[in-house]
Amino acid sequence: MSRSNALQLTPVEFQEFRAFLKSVAGIDLGDNKQYLVSTRLRRVLVEYDCTTLTQLTKLIKMPGNKQEKQKVIDVMTTNETFWFRDSYPFDYLKSTILPGLSKEKRAGKHRIWSAACSSGQEPFSLSMMIEECMKENYATKNLNVEITATDLSSVILDKAKLGEYDRLSISRGMPQNRLKSYFDQVDLDLWRAKQLIRNRINFRSLNLQDSFATLGKFDVIFCRNVLIYFSADLKKDILTRMHAALVPGGALFLGSSESLSGAAGLFDMVHCNPGVMYRAKT
Repeated sequence: MSRSNALQLTPVEFQEFRAFLKSVAGIDLGDNKQYLVSTRLRRVLVEYDCTTLTQLTKLIKMPGNKQEKQKVIDVMTTNETFWFRDSYPFDYLKSTILPGLSKEKRAGKHRIWSAACSSGQEPFSLSMMIEECMKENYATKNLNVEITATDLSSVILDKAKLGEYDRLSISRGMPQNRLKSYFDQVDLDLWRAKQLIRNRINFRSLNLQDSFATLGKFDVIFCRNVLIYFSADLKKDILTRMHAALVPGGALFLGSSESLSGAAGLFDMVHCNPGVMYRAKT
């Protein structure tokens, strides 16, 4: 198959691949996503010498082909993200949540989870806000906050761990004052997050369909712009398990177009003006 030719999918092939992707990644492709699959997998078929999607699906289902399976998951995972996306969750964290945590008489670290962290813009944005809060608010100067950042894609996680971003990536929402304060310019077109920003972030691979038990408890969870790709049942399951992963009264931030779906009874809505967050009921 030529690289320039579009991948033609039969209805059976598409449904078979759709079921596979849902089983391994929880991603529920819509009926109209044939073109998306065709576009993203065209080069993968060439790389693995497959001429049809059926061949590729059989290949990645074979027990010994973990690398090929991960490659397809990486290609199909949407990784578009921005710095300080929607702004209000980060502003509310800095103005209200972190000062509130500083008043608690609790030993050990306070913890934030950035779920589906993609290429790292969200956890690094969180780390910058923590740093600013500690500098600007004397009451929070001794806050000890750890950020756990997870994603399904091993490729994107490897990129995030580097903390390196090109000019296009940096331009998506990064204010100049924060760029100067928290990044070093490595060359003309590359910036690297400073060590003090990187040190409080722990990156690890996680499929949101799997157990969260090994992650421990969190004061705040950011799970933004990922639940829209899952079925209603899986959304409810993930949100129920996230409630269990929060300390009593812990905060949950979802994407601006997302809702609690079937798990509304587990949380209280808090207006951040603008936007909302959800507080875990005890």
